[in-house]
Amino acid sequence: MKRLDSKLGALASLPMLAVLTIAFIAPLGLVALFSIMPEKVFSIFNVPNFAAYKTFATQGYYRSLLWTLGMAFVATTILFVICWPLAYGMAKVFKRFTLVITIAVVMSLFVSENIRLFGWVLTLMKGGLFEGYLRHWTGLSFESPLYNVGIIVFGIVYVYLPFMLFPLAQGISMVPEDARQAARDLGATRWQVLTQIDLPLAAPGIMVGYLLTFVLAAGAMAEAKILGGRAVIVIADDIQTAFTYGQNWSLGAALSMVLILLIGTLAIFGIAKIDLDKIMGRG
Repeated sequence: MKRLDSKLGALASLPMLAVLTIAFIAPLGLVALFSIMPEKVFSIFNVPNFAAYKTFATQGYYRSLLWTLGMAFVATTILFVICWPLAYGMAKVFKRFTLVITIAVVMSLFVSENIRLFGWVLTLMKGGLFEGYLRHWTGLSFESPLYNVGIIVFGIVYVYLPFMLFPLAQGISMVPEDARQAARDLGATRWQVLTQIDLPLAAPGIMVGYLLTFVLAAGAMAEAKILGGRAVIVIADDIQTAFTYGQNWSLGAALSMVLILLIGTLAIFGIAKIDLDKIMGRG
C-alpha cells in the first residue's frame, strides 16, 4: 500500500515537474549556454569561450556586484531590526489587531513598486512636498536627500518590508510561551530571554526572512534608478543594459550566471539550516 502511494505521488508530481522544467530550468539552461558564447552573437551554434566572464573581471562589473550585495545586506539587516518588535507584537501581543496590521501591510503590495517610489521622489525632491512646504511656511530650505546610496537602501527597506515581517512573525509564533515564562521564573533578564530563548527558537523564521529579503534586494533595480538617480549602478542594471542597449547577450548571461550562482549558493546554505517541517507545523 505504501509503495502504491509512493507511485501515485510520483505520478501526481509529473505535471509540476514539467512546468518547472519548461518555465524555470530550460530558460536558466539557455542563459548558462549563452554565457559561454562569443560576445555579440545571437546564436548558440558557435564555439564556446569564456570571454564574457573575462569581461566581468576586467571591466569593473564586479564593483556593481559588490555594491549590490553590500546594499542588500545592509537593507536586510535594517529590516530585521525594524521588523522584530512589530513581528513580536503581531505574534504575541496584538491578538485580533494583528489582522488589521496584516491587511494594511499587504495592501501596500497592491500598488506598483515604481508608483510608490515615484511618490517618494515627489515628496523628497527639491521643491517637493517636504522642502516646498517648509520653505513656504518658514523660509528655511534643505538639500534633497535623493540620489545617493542612503536613499537607495531606504527604498529597498521600504519596498521589501513585508517579506521580512511575515516570516519573522511566523518564526516568533513558534516560540513556546512556557519556555519564556520558565526563563523569567529562573531569573533571566529580558536580554537573556531574547538572546537565549527567542532568537534561537525563532531562527527558522529569521532565516526565511533574511533569505527572502536578501535575494529580492540583490535583484532590485528600480530603487537605484528612481531614488538613486544612478548614483550607484547595480548588477541588475548592468544585466539589463547588456541584454538591451549593449546587444551583448553573452555578457548579460555571464553577469546573470555570476549573480545566480552567488545567490543560489547562499540560499542552499540557508535552506539547509531550516527545519521546514517545523515551520509547516509538521514537526
